[in-house]
Amino acid sequence: MANKLPPATAGMTFPRPKPDTPPSMVKKIGKTTYLVWAHFSETSTETMEDKIKRMLREEVRQMMADE
Repeated sequence: MANKLPPATAGMTFPRPKPDTPPSMVKKIGKTTYLVWAHFSETSTETMEDKIKRMLREEVRQMMADE
């Protein structure tokens, strides 16, 4: 029997944004409630895909340096 994991957004609520507010989400873990706001640069020239790849490359580079 395979373990089924809940979706990444399970237990999260997403407040309805007002016209000029950044996207946000609320996650409650135990007795702590986290409110996370997302901010996106309007002048960025890097795509989200490029940013994620860059961050992964940097993390792998740091892991290799720590060995």
